[in-house]
Amino acid sequence: MNAKTKTARWSYSKHQWLGLIGGISLLVWGLSGLTHIAMVLFGPQQAAFMPPAAEVALEGARPIAETLEKEGIAEAVAVKTVPAPGGGVLWQITPAADGVRRYFRPADGSEVTDGDRAQAEFLARHYLATDRAITSARLQTEFDADYPWVNRLLPVWKLEFAGEDGLTAYVHTETSSLAAVNNTTKTRLQSVFRALHTWEWVPLGMDWLRVMVIGLMVGSLLALGLTGIAMLVTVRRKKRLPGARGWHRIAGYVLALPLIMFSVSGIYHLIQSAMVPPVSQLKMGKPVNVASGKWTVEADWALIAKGRDIASVALVEGAQGQPLYRIGLAPPKGAMGGGEHDHGPAKAAADHGMAGHDHAAMMAAAQGKTPTTDAEIREARFAGIKPDGPAIYLDAATGNVVSSGDKDLARAIARRFTGAPDSAVTGVELVTRFSHEYDFRNKRLPVWRVDYGEPVNASLFVDTGAGVLVDRVADGEKPERLVFSFIHKWNFLFPVGRLAQNVIVGVFAIALIGFMAVLGLRMDLIRRLRASRHRQRLQEK
Repeated sequence: MNAKTKTARWSYSKHQWLGLIGGISLLVWGLSGLTHIAMVLFGPQQAAFMPPAAEVALEGARPIAETLEKEGIAEAVAVKTVPAPGGGVLWQITPAADGVRRYFRPADGSEVTDGDRAQAEFLARHYLATDRAITSARLQTEFDADYPWVNRLLPVWKLEFAGEDGLTAYVHTETSSLAAVNNTTKTRLQSVFRALHTWEWVPLGMDWLRVMVIGLMVGSLLALGLTGIAMLVTVRRKKRLPGARGWHRIAGYVLALPLIMFSVSGIYHLIQSAMVPPVSQLKMGKPVNVASGKWTVEADWALIAKGRDIASVALVEGAQGQPLYRIGLAPPKGAMGGGEHDHGPAKAAADHGMAGHDHAAMMAAAQGKTPTTDAEIREARFAGIKPDGPAIYLDAATGNVVSSGDKDLARAIARRFTGAPDSAVTGVELVTRFSHEYDFRNKRLPVWRVDYGEPVNASLFVDTGAGVLVDRVADGEKPERLVFSFIHKWNFLFPVGRLAQNVIVGVFAIALIGFMAVLGLRMDLIRRLRASRHRQRLQEK
């Protein structure tokens, strides 16, 4: 017996032996995988992509430093302007990383009563374009089954709207973003996915059992794919077999590779998740000493705003620990995306050193129209289109332009979270689009990526506009993220668009379930029935 025949017989016997457990595994993960695609394609979709727009106008306003001093606020995690209901802006103050935010009117420094909830409702209605009554509103500080850790952002306001569809919005007021939106259909699909695909119902203390059982079941799929390919290569047939066996073999030529891709990447992801449990790496910065800001940005606002479209003002901690005003400029009308923020030293001039500061030359924003249709909004949300312009940094004590820019600030923020010296930094770059290492679930763009060698061996993604660590990815996690993104999620199809990509993956998943699982299980059942009848005849003799 030659090697080809031995391989064919061995593969055939093992393929049959694996048929039952492999077929059931394919049904479980194939059907539950389809629920994820269904959530993306048919889940509730926001009606507006862009956050509310508001031009910052602080001329004649009460200095924020006075307002904070009057309220007894010497330190705050974040101080910045946000769009206000009815137009204009409010000062948003985040006293602590996990608490309710406070809001003050710039004109007179008066506080908005129950401001964080009101802001959340304003943002939810803006993004969902609904005037429905809100039946429940509560601040959520922990992840749960309906709002899992993959959404990253906390705390969020959970707003439930009137109606039979169970429309629920999760709003993160610090970023003025819609963190998630659910309805009854999506909640049910999400429950099925978590129960059958990730098995999150298994108690934490028995996670080893979950990993072992899933590993064996998904491993059977990989073995089925490999033995199937071996059979296709070693067993040649001149004509197609009749019935299910013929269709099963034909499907094998097309579907064996996708089956192996899903299985290998799934096992890799399972092992990586077991070794390094996935958790949100989001961390707010330490409180900024707002009391030391002697210079009032409001007093010179007319000069600062002259000829500039200012989108935001924030009080942040500088590279040397000093408080700075970050003046965020809006991108050109109709422009989308993040331009390079790293500004070199500016020449001192009469208007606080800003005369001759050529911001137009620094705007490298990607051009494009604002997404309006459901398909465009979905595509933009996954691709990572975000409005952004350059920024000016002013010393809060003197009002002078700070020569360092976002790149230096990104290094400083990363240094605070790692404790590592700058000599360990191997690279710093602006990230303006999502990728396999920094995916759309982080929801913030643009951010700065700071790569570290020894002893950190990781990449940190930081938001210089808020002093926030958005994500941290260890070097050892990067290969798995690449494999899972391109082999399991099929993100190599990105040129065709997110919608078409999900349709293609769904078609292959349905084909795997129909041709491989259903036909395979049917063939296995027939074989077992025949074997049982044969044994029965032998016993009767």
